[in-house]
Amino acid sequence: MNHQPVDATTATRFLPMVSVVVPIYNGEADLPELINCLLSQTYPKDRVEYLLVDNNSSDRTLTILKTSAENCPITIRPLSETQIQSSYAARNTGIRAATGEIMIFTDADCRPQPQWLDALIQPFVNPEVVIVAGEILALLGTTLLEQHADRQETLSQKHTLNHSFRPYGQTANLAIRHIAFKKVGLFRPYLTTGGDADICWRILGENIGRLEFAPNAIVQHRHRATLQELQSQWRRYGRSNRYLHELHGVDLMREMTPKEYGYRLARWLLKEVPRDIKKALVQQATLVDLLSTPIGLFTARARTAGQRDAKLPENAKIIARL
Repeated sequence: MNHQPVDATTATRFLPMVSVVVPIYNGEADLPELINCLLSQTYPKDRVEYLLVDNNSSDRTLTILKTSAENCPITIRPLSETQIQSSYAARNTGIRAATGEIMIFTDADCRPQPQWLDALIQPFVNPEVVIVAGEILALLGTTLLEQHADRQETLSQKHTLNHSFRPYGQTANLAIRHIAFKKVGLFRPYLTTGGDADICWRILGENIGRLEFAPNAIVQHRHRATLQELQSQWRRYGRSNRYLHELHGVDLMREMTPKEYGYRLARWLLKEVPRDIKKALVQQATLVDLLSTPIGLFTARARTAGQRDAKLPENAKIIARL
């Protein structure tokens, strides 16, 4: 896997038709900013279509999509997936309707930067490349939890690209050749988390081609701002690990024992807190530094609970086809 930046100026004639697929559930508040980001793309407008797939929203998402499609200088194709409540089923609806050679995925609450498509497409100049992952950076956050997550680079693709089982890219910023879906099938439509790893591993496992990283293909995403949102996020990570264990044999994470939690908290109180207070007095540490350990233990506990309580539904093993 190549982690080197790709210079978009070296392949200016490579302009394949691309289809951008965005699953949307109750995205009314996010759509104006998302569409503005799509409008700002530097990739030629006549070489890209945007398939925005409403996944049975209860707000005005579908109405806004249809209105935007009528009055927009870019090609927006509003679609609906009402049979299965799953972002992966919605992505499959987009893939089936797409006309592009390259399928590109992001989410409604992501904010692609203007050079996003140009940078994400360029590695496909090499015919051996079948998957390209772009980088995910945080939108500016104001809460303590957002600042902590930004410090940890929680959203970055560097974590998934270095997965111990096999690298993969998150669907918040991912591109895949359309031909790969013909060979291995689509996303598992009933899966609720872990589908990005699953599709990448199925493709890489068939030796269709390789995965590359395009660090200059950037989308921004907001971090979770409340403890409830943070807990939900990390429980989902735990469920994903359980599902991928059952589907691919990924190792389960070891659970920390109560004794280990107690040791970490005692170490924090007796050693880290006094140290960080001293640093804070000379402006060398912040509240984020002071609370880093308990926040980390909170997310570890949530992830453990998610993995422990999860059970892969039988229908989640189904692979959809074109």
